Order: sequence, then C-alpha cells, then structure tokens
Amino acid sequence: MSDWGHLRGRRLWGRRGWGGVAAMAAVCTLAVAGTLTPLGDRAPVTRSAGTPVVRAQYASAPDQEQGSCDDQSLDPSTGPTDGPTVEKIRNRQRLVVGVDQNSYLWGFRDPATGQFAGFDIALVHELADAIIGKKNATVQFKTVPTDKRFDRIDDGSVDMVVRTVTINCERINDKKKPVVFSAPYFEAGQQILAPRTSSITGFDSSLTGKKVCTANGSTGQSTLKADPHGSTPVYVDNQLDCLVRLQLGLVDAVFTDNALAAGQAAQDPSVHLVGTPVTHEPYGVAMKPGEPDLVRKVNAVLEAYEAGGAQSKWMLAYQHWLAKDLPDITGPPAPKYRQ
Repeated sequence: MSDWGHLRGRRLWGRRGWGGVAAMAAVCTLAVAGTLTPLGDRAPVTRSAGTPVVRAQYASAPDQEQGSCDDQSLDPSTGPTDGPTVEKIRNRQRLVVGVDQNSYLWGFRDPATGQFAGFDIALVHELADAIIGKKNATVQFKTVPTDKRFDRIDDGSVDMVVRTVTINCERINDKKKPVVFSAPYFEAGQQILAPRTSSITGFDSSLTGKKVCTANGSTGQSTLKADPHGSTPVYVDNQLDCLVRLQLGLVDAVFTDNALAAGQAAQDPSVHLVGTPVTHEPYGVAMKPGEPDLVRKVNAVLEAYEAGGAQSKWMLAYQHWLAKDLPDITGPPAPKYRQ
C-alpha cells in the first residue's frame, strides 16, 4: 500500500455531498453561526461525467500588488528547524491547528463520521507527524471562522492556521496582528460562483444591481470593496454562509477563491463558476511572528511532502480530494525564499 493509501485509510473519509437547498436550509442557522454539525447520511451529489466544476486557469490570473509576498518565507536550509517553538510542541505531544469545518474538499466534517477531512486536513496530519516526530501524532483541531483566523494566531490559541489562507503583503505587514507564512502549498484565484440559470458572466458589469456575497477578512472582501462592479456586497463570517444565502435566494452570486467555490459547486450542481480568476491567491500555513524555527520546520515538511512528482504525497492528496473538481493542476507552486 502506498503512503497515501495508508494515510487515506487511517485519516481520510469518503467524499459525500450534503444535498441541495433543503439540506442546506436545514442547517442555515448553524452555518451562519460559524459551526456545522454532522448531517447524517445523505445521497452523494452527482454530476454529468466529463463536466468538471472548473478548469485550472490560475496562471492567467493577474498578480495583485498585495499578492506579491509569496517569496517572503524562511529557507529551511539556512537556519535551525528544531528550536524552542518546535520543542514546545514536541514536549506537549500535540499540535494545535486552526482549521475550517465548512469547506467541502478542503476542511470539513464528513457528515457520515463527524471527523475532519479534506486536502488541508491531510496536510495538517503530515505536519503533526513531522513536528512531533511520530506517526499518528495527536492533532487538536480548533475551528475558526474566516475573520478570526489571525486573532487565534495572535492570542496564541493555535500553533498555526491551515485554512486556505492567502499569502499577501497586507497580512504580513499588519501592524496590529501580523502573521508569517510558509512557502505556498497551493494556488487559487478569486472567481464568481452563480446559479446556472443566472445572467451573471463573471466579475464584470453583469454584477450591476446584484447582491454578491463574500467572507469578512477574505481577499475577496478587499477585491470586492475596491471594485464592486455596481453590485451590493454582502459580508458574512464564513464562505459556506454565502452558499446558504445563494441557495435561499438572499444573494445573487458568491465571490471567493475558485478552489473553495469548486467544493461548493460539488455540493450543489445547480451553481457553477463563471468568468475567469481575477486574482493570484497562493495558500500558505499561517503562523505567529518570532518563531522562525517553526516556519523553517513547516517549510522543510512541505518540501518533503511535495517531492516525488506524480507519486508525491501532495499529488496523491490532490488526486484524492481535488482532481475531479479542479483538474489540470500539475503540482504545487515552487517554493521561493527570502535570504
């Protein structure tokens, strides 16, 4: 059995849909509050063969000025990867990580088991094993809404956040709650999610007079504020709340990372991504400044996780969780480090 097959059997659970409008309406109150309880067994969402949710077009997305800091992480080869922060976690024998439980395919509670699953969750387990130094290392998951990710890092509630967090200069240079990032482990782009019956064609003038939902504290919020294209923005705490509102007819479209929107469209085939990505969104592991040994350790783990081409643990995780809905991705972004 491959390493990923072992991990999949030990930690990962079946990919199941949560149904359509009726199912989501039933949990609307919980989702808006930022929590999502297991929904029990539901029939999996099905789509016509050969119609992926979105094709990978990230390279065509223009770079944002604030998205140019994905080369600001620490090179694991230029300093110690075992220092006081890593030692503290190892002595505790538990890695505490802020995650999402509402983003299907990335970080979610499997409705059949109630356990955390997804691409980000697989990475968390890999980090825990390497940092603590043993297989099946203990992870304490703490669910955090989008707009509280950096609060939990700042107050020390978590060792790190692995929650589709975009690396950008604004976050690195924040005077009140700065964060530091690992090298990028995935690349996405902001895109519009809309009903298949909608006249909306993308992040353009077709949004005029429409209500567009995005999460507080997200890069989607800053992009939408800068140019709403005549729409009325609606801000919520979690991206899944936007899908609920879209299904209930309270908003006309969702603006979010297409990687996250692909998971939402996989849950509800009545919606789809339209237009093309309009931003550059490299995802990184977010950590607290002043802990360089942990940053270097995470980057060393990422290098090992991503090594091996088609047989790398990263690629096997991608094939398991994302390839069906985000096809044509050939590998992770190449790491770039500052000296």
